[in-house]
Amino acid sequence: MAVSRRQAREWAIQMLTAVDMNPPEDTDAFCSYFWDELSDIAEAEASTAKKAEMRAFAEERVKGVLGNLAEIDAILVPMLENWDMYRLGTVERAVIRMGVWEIKFSDVPAPVVINEAVDLANWFSTPKSRTIVNGVLDKFAKAVAAKKAQ
Repeated sequence: MAVSRRQAREWAIQMLTAVDMNPPEDTDAFCSYFWDELSDIAEAEASTAKKAEMRAFAEERVKGVLGNLAEIDAILVPMLENWDMYRLGTVERAVIRMGVWEIKFSDVPAPVVINEAVDLANWFSTPKSRTIVNGVLDKFAKAVAAKKAQ
């Protein structure tokens, strides 16, 4: 298996889900532990430089979401329309949070972010998850685009 941004996003969702269920005191130590545990499984055909690049990509998302968690959740609550954040499944919450972070703070185009998020929700959860992930991220992307247009 070649290491790709898709794989890096899967790693980030795994980390964000674990952190949501059991927040670490030290994010750097948690990430180091995650990579140590994953090393036997994730030995990909890619070069060491490529693996390091994709690990950095994953960690950027994890640390970005955790560093902006209050802001991201404040954005999400009104978009959930009569839903509480903690009524969402853990995976869906992680995927949506990472999607919001990517749309707001990264240079990845919103359609790519939404497509990846829907695929991740479908992969890690259920096909029904894709509906809420798509709806919330699409609404957020449109709000961001409208704000930029002003």
